[in-house]
Amino acid sequence: MLRRPVTRAWPACCGKWIRRWTAWPRVLCEECHDPVEQDRLLADPLLRYCLDHLTQTERAELQRDLDLASEVQRNLLPQNDLCAGDWETSYHYAPLGAVSGDYCDLIPTDGQLFFVLGDVSGKGVAASMLMAQLHALFRSLTGLALPLGQIVTQVNRVFCESALAGQYATLVCGQAKPTGEVEIHNAGHWPAIVVGRGGVLRVESTGLPLGMFHNSEFSATRVQLEPGDTLFLYTDGLSEARHADDEYGVERVLTLVRQQAGRQPAELIGACLEDLRVFTEGERGLDDLTLLAIRRRM
Repeated sequence: MLRRPVTRAWPACCGKWIRRWTAWPRVLCEECHDPVEQDRLLADPLLRYCLDHLTQTERAELQRDLDLASEVQRNLLPQNDLCAGDWETSYHYAPLGAVSGDYCDLIPTDGQLFFVLGDVSGKGVAASMLMAQLHALFRSLTGLALPLGQIVTQVNRVFCESALAGQYATLVCGQAKPTGEVEIHNAGHWPAIVVGRGGVLRVESTGLPLGMFHNSEFSATRVQLEPGDTLFLYTDGLSEARHADDEYGVERVLTLVRQQAGRQPAELIGACLEDLRVFTEGERGLDDLTLLAIRRRM
């Protein structure tokens, strides 16, 4: 039976109002006087020319850099269909372009499973650089066997010191234990979903995204997963997917996960991708897409 946790109320996703609060100043191209691409400015605030006015050599060098960055990012991803103790997993990671601001990691330790799924503000190289930083921070701190809440607090402090104005990250991280208890921290991200014989449970955000304030507090939500229960995480490439004037939305995610209760993680991921394809009628998405399913073995 799923136990409903007690959490502080917080918006399911803080991204829209944060983007308004952290608007990046425009820089005009010295050649055509149109705005320079925002994601390139986040990576290099001194840029003065838009992509249309780079030389052929500069474009070739930029493409080589993107290809290398894409390869590095792929190498940061965890093993797919990873099993750790009584936990089995599957994920889907699909960048919109060459690189992604989405973050997904799985770290098994002594029968436990540490997991993170997040979304860095913006797109492109700048977002992927911050994704790599988060990967390094979480990997380093989990190796020290610190309490999860302390890890999140430390990551936030370092992230605040290094991120530029307008950069932040929403994420869900947690620790799945051999007893079936899962400790979850949701920092400004979409609701995590737990589904099983006891029903469906939304684990809402209980804190601000990382990178907003040095002294932010992050409280934990604890849920008990029984054998066969599944935890499902996703980024806004799913929940904010659109077709015409319709948005996929969290309620559709909840309905889908409920219908797939008890299935293997890879099967749940596959069913979600197929439902998304049907909803969008095969149209290309507008954002990076990452899905993660973690199931307690029967």
